[in-house]
Amino acid sequence: MTDTLTLPTWETDGTHRIPFGVYTDEQLHQRELQRFFYQGHWCYVGLEAEVPNAGDYKRTSIGERSVIMTRSADGEIHVVENVCAHRGMRFCRERHGNKKDFVCPYHQWNYSLKGDLQGVPFRRGVRQGGKVNGGMPADFNPADHGLTQLKVATRGGAVFASFDANVESFEDYLGPTILGYYDRLFNGRKLKLLGYNRQRIPGNWKLMQENIKDPYHPGLLHTWFVTFGLWRADNESALKMDAHHRHAAMISTRGQGGKAEQVTNVSSFKESMQLHDARFLDIVPEPWWGGPTAVMTTIFPSVILQQQVNSVSTRQIVPDGHGAFNFEWTHFGFEDDNEEMTERRLRQANLFGPAGFVSADDGEVIEFSQEAFESKPGHRAVAELGGHGVGETDHMVTETLIRGMYRYWRDVMEAPQ
Repeated sequence: MTDTLTLPTWETDGTHRIPFGVYTDEQLHQRELQRFFYQGHWCYVGLEAEVPNAGDYKRTSIGERSVIMTRSADGEIHVVENVCAHRGMRFCRERHGNKKDFVCPYHQWNYSLKGDLQGVPFRRGVRQGGKVNGGMPADFNPADHGLTQLKVATRGGAVFASFDANVESFEDYLGPTILGYYDRLFNGRKLKLLGYNRQRIPGNWKLMQENIKDPYHPGLLHTWFVTFGLWRADNESALKMDAHHRHAAMISTRGQGGKAEQVTNVSSFKESMQLHDARFLDIVPEPWWGGPTAVMTTIFPSVILQQQVNSVSTRQIVPDGHGAFNFEWTHFGFEDDNEEMTERRLRQANLFGPAGFVSADDGEVIEFSQEAFESKPGHRAVAELGGHGVGETDHMVTETLIRGMYRYWRDVMEAPQ
């Protein structure tokens, strides 16, 4: 399939003109899954706080492959593929639970929480009429038939996994700049799980990576952000990237809201907008912020780390075909939060998620974009705000992070230059 794949034509050697075909071609999507999700990359699977006790597990996905994060009796975190080694059944159906082991319902093959095969019914046959019938062949070795066990990296309470046993270390994968913003959020304090939101967005999975690498739209699309100063073009800000341009951090410090020269001509600005419940903006600075009130970190290809004032969460991207993805939000706090801070985090989480006062806008514009891509596959998008190049900035008026991501995409996908 990949040998005969014709990649979409780019207008230039740069990445400021993105062909619609990168969002609409199913064969291209299959190559992306292989090259970004199944080899050479670390993908997010969850938080250690989701499996606090021995026997706890969480079912999730890497790309379009179902995987299970477990905590074994020795307290270690493991990630195994949810595919029985016998006949390939996805044996785990529950999202969360606690088990001593996994049993495939089809033929009752039994696996440890680490993925080792422990039991095979009728392995030595069945005695009938004085003789033994059937059974596995003499050379059948259970050690050769365990679940696929992924390489696992845990840092600061978050868990990443890779199907690629030779993937670089997680720290090298992030690089020093993005690792610094990762450690700012996951700074060693024990995490406390607060809850989930889930939605299915009918758009290509890359569009959500783009959306959180795009500082152009928040102060234009999101009425909330611009009116209450949470994220605005005139805020103190910076854009950072790793050396490969695949990961990024958008950093912003909250303004005061209300009138500002940069927003008075923005159609989404609502000077008269008032809150019926002022507690939504009951923002308490936290020592670990170190200045910025919002940092949105995109770890390519699978997750966004969100800190928007006191709301903190992960946003996992799970592709489902070239034209849709499942988007899974995990809201959390810290074990040493007092009750008031926990309530504050939960209340501010209503700004985000599928029906959030802010994030509902993103799902809708991604859906409408995908519809246009499908109807006009030979066209291209323009990402030229701030020029044609790729580089870090100290302002938000640029699409450099999107151009950087597609620079990396073109290299890995071997798109013609």
